[in-house]
Amino acid sequence: MIVMVCVDKSLGVAFNHRRQSRDRGVRERMTELSRESLLWVSPYTAALFRRDIPQLRVHEDPLRAAGPGEFCFVERESLEDCRPERLYLYRWNRAYPADQFLELPLEDWTLLERREFSTPTHPCITEEVYLPCGT
Repeated sequence: MIVMVCVDKSLGVAFNHRRQSRDRGVRERMTELSRESLLWVSPYTAALFRRDIPQLRVHEDPLRAAGPGEFCFVERESLEDCRPERLYLYRWNRAYPADQFLELPLEDWTLLERREFSTPTHPCITEEVYLPCGT
């Protein structure tokens, strides 16, 4: 599976028990990337997406449901025991008082590409694509 996560400068994924991933432009990018596959999300996350996205799949445990080559956007799910084939990070250019952080140590990953873009609500979002070290 290919995991997608939104993080802040400190690799925080949630602050004050709120999501960091409400940006419409990031969701459009995720939808575009997954259009030839499936995009798995939890019921909590599904509320962010339009209902007419054909590849969108909702599951209580999207990390378990996603298969090889399929995308999984996570917000509150633990990645501690997860072994994705690829990792997409969407980094905000600011730090929030996070109480939940990315559980995948980036030193175990190789940065494949980096791209910056802006959205109406965030002037700079960085998309980073990683592969596990040794692949």
